[in-house]
Amino acid sequence: MFEIQSLVNFYEIYGYIAVFGVLLLCGFGLPVPEDISLVAGGIISGMGYTDVHLMTIIAMTGVLIGDSTVYNLGRLFGERFLRLRLVARILTPTRYNTVLRRFERHGRWVIFAARFMPGLRTPIFATAGITRFVGFPQFISIDGFAALISVPFWVYLGYFGAHERETLVRWITRSQFGVLGLLVAIFAAVLVSTYARRRIKATAGINGNGDDGNGNTRPE
Repeated sequence: MFEIQSLVNFYEIYGYIAVFGVLLLCGFGLPVPEDISLVAGGIISGMGYTDVHLMTIIAMTGVLIGDSTVYNLGRLFGERFLRLRLVARILTPTRYNTVLRRFERHGRWVIFAARFMPGLRTPIFATAGITRFVGFPQFISIDGFAALISVPFWVYLGYFGAHERETLVRWITRSQFGVLGLLVAIFAAVLVSTYARRRIKATAGINGNGDDGNGNTRPE
């Protein structure tokens, strides 16, 4: 696991600007786990160096600007973006084709899920831009909603665990994917349940206009 103490020491010196800069660069594939960066930001807040609420806002801003920049560079340059040496290391032809298949199979959910997939965010966001799979407003809405779940979770986890750092690191190592996977599963279940209820109502003709959902008036 990435040495979280190194980040904490760095953040203690440079504060908000360091957290913002690291998270921004994470969007470009900086080999520093974004989730650990967020936890480290929360830890220095718990130690009294920064305000945890402001830290969450700054972290969210850094994350979204980084993600948006990667998406828009892909959108601007198209497949030429793949030929850049730095990009080619992160987004290989094999990985690019894999992301395309995931888009075909799972649609926009892939962009939402990328927020919870360390190591795959940059390739997925770049591919979304290159292919123009979704427009930028849709991209930032999906990614932003996912970030509203993940960013506060990790920052406040670091904040409340700042004085039990060794226990916190062990817990993150064991539970990082499980906890966020559970959050995603709960959110997905709510969406599926809501969609199913709407479909059932539409099928039954409950649309408030007296028709059966297909433009045919129901008999009284």
